[in-house]
Amino acid sequence: MTDIPTFDTLAVSATDAIGHLTLNQPDRLNALSSQVLSEVIAAARWFDSKAAVKVVVVTGAGRAFSAGADLGTFQAADGARATREAADLGRQMAEALEAMRPVSIAGIHGWCVGGGLVLAAACDLRLATESAQFSIPEVDLGIPLAWGGIPRLVREIGPALTRELVMTCRPFGADEAKRAGFLNDVVAEDALEARVAALAESLAAKPGHALFSTKRHVNAVTSQMTGTARSWSDADGLLTGLNDPECEAARQDYLRNRRKS
Repeated sequence: MTDIPTFDTLAVSATDAIGHLTLNQPDRLNALSSQVLSEVIAAARWFDSKAAVKVVVVTGAGRAFSAGADLGTFQAADGARATREAADLGRQMAEALEAMRPVSIAGIHGWCVGGGLVLAAACDLRLATESAQFSIPEVDLGIPLAWGGIPRLVREIGPALTRELVMTCRPFGADEAKRAGFLNDVVAEDALEARVAALAESLAAKPGHALFSTKRHVNAVTSQMTGTARSWSDADGLLTGLNDPECEAARQDYLRNRRKS
């Protein structure tokens, strides 16, 4: 394809029926800034417009899939309107990935944290390495899990475990994530790329209409079960957490402790 867009924070490519979307800021552990979120939305819409692409592989460059939201980019002091718009970008990102016509496969290695976990949850299939680590630290950071993360986690792992993982903020590994139903498979460290490629090639060989219809059918059923449409208001909860004094104190304590460890 000759019209592949270029991005500052992503690497995007497409060959025949398979596309690749790589979070490409390894020096920042692929943290999700406003720019990254906007570019993921644009990339998803570009893939959505390509009738030949049946599968999109979503990965992170470097040592991590994604370290989660880059909170610094959501606290600009240029007015409540701009801040809310920034806070809502994560929801728009997740919805753009989920609504994308091609089937998406997340290949996860290293850390998959907070907003990065929401990004993975918006993909249709998820594979991870044995050493992949997951964490949802938002409550410790004084903010609710936003971006439609709650309904997507309830959809994948159920309400009880969602409450536990989000409220306690405890890290969990790939084996637990698979047992909970979040991952489709866990593979050896050096096997992830080949396993994801084999799955992508298998799906790309199937009739596109049947694939896309199945994806849309599953999404339609689960959206009725979990109510992802209500996630529009997540930005308000995130904005409140970013401006609440008690939440700010908790966030600073968390960040100080992380720097010491």
